[in-house]
Amino acid sequence: MRATVIHAPRDIRVEEVADPTIQQSTDAVVRVLRACICGSDLWPYRGEGNTGPEQRIGHEFLGVVEEAGGDVSGFAPGDLVVAPFAWSDGVCDICHEGLPTSCPQGGIWGRPGSDGGQGEAVRVPFADGTLVKLPADAASDDRLLTALLALSDVLGTGHHAAVGAGVRPGATVAVVGDGAVGLCGVLAAKRLGAERIIALGRHQARTDIARTFGATDIVAERGDAAVAAVRELTRGQGAHSVIEAVGTEQSMLTSVRITRDGGAIGYVGVPHGSATGLDLGHMFARNIALRGGVAPARAYLPELLPDVLDGTIDPSPVFDVSVGLDDIASGYKAMDERIALKVLVKM
Repeated sequence: MRATVIHAPRDIRVEEVADPTIQQSTDAVVRVLRACICGSDLWPYRGEGNTGPEQRIGHEFLGVVEEAGGDVSGFAPGDLVVAPFAWSDGVCDICHEGLPTSCPQGGIWGRPGSDGGQGEAVRVPFADGTLVKLPADAASDDRLLTALLALSDVLGTGHHAAVGAGVRPGATVAVVGDGAVGLCGVLAAKRLGAERIIALGRHQARTDIARTFGATDIVAERGDAAVAAVRELTRGQGAHSVIEAVGTEQSMLTSVRITRDGGAIGYVGVPHGSATGLDLGHMFARNIALRGGVAPARAYLPELLPDVLDGTIDPSPVFDVSVGLDDIASGYKAMDERIALKVLVKM
């Protein structure tokens, strides 16, 4: 089978690799129909972070079960399924507490020793605890299939940020970051009843999507100017809830400065660089809460899936470029150069 392999910074290739097989009785093999490129995939692509040579890559996919191990009870060959970006056993205490990304037996696709999601097929450990079944007829609806793919990561991550930020009906929310996760944060805030949503972003194509998703205001400035703009929009008070979807020191500092006293920040931007400028004393004095981290996407799937299926929310616009597997290197280049927001990979 063919799969995406990263050899070195900006060296992405599609190569022949061994077909996945059932190794444990709890495994399933999934033939991939849709995958995509994540913003976090760009860090190894740019040479930041630890990536071994000739490593599989990608962690978002949906597809059809081809084979199931003898102890898999919830799935059978032919089932259409979506996989969250991390697998988990679904039975341990941590999984039952709603944090499958911390499952002691879990892992993330595309890490050493696992299959990457950007390939023709994937071995799924702990299939019953990891996969979620989708309606079979969704496979014939291209838009819906694309929207369902967002459940693998970005929609659940945006929702996690909104939950961490304490978004509630009537709240004012600010979203720092206009990438796919930030835009899904806008969608999640609207779904949770936010009255005012201020999206911080400078790219009109992205802020247009933000408005479609529910943003009421756009702030194109950065740094001090962005803080001043948000403060002006909120009569000097700041936002009740702030979604941080970038992961840099500057984005976190901006988030703190635009949060209302007594408010909360939900941070889901993958951290890169330092955070030496973050003043905990300042946050302490203003009673600002900080919650977030790796999104437990599998835990949110039962809640979010029905709303995607019935069209209450539609995250599909975040996928603005589509490529075939053979052209995935061009997809990475487009995202790296900010030509594309999020690239869909069709098998």
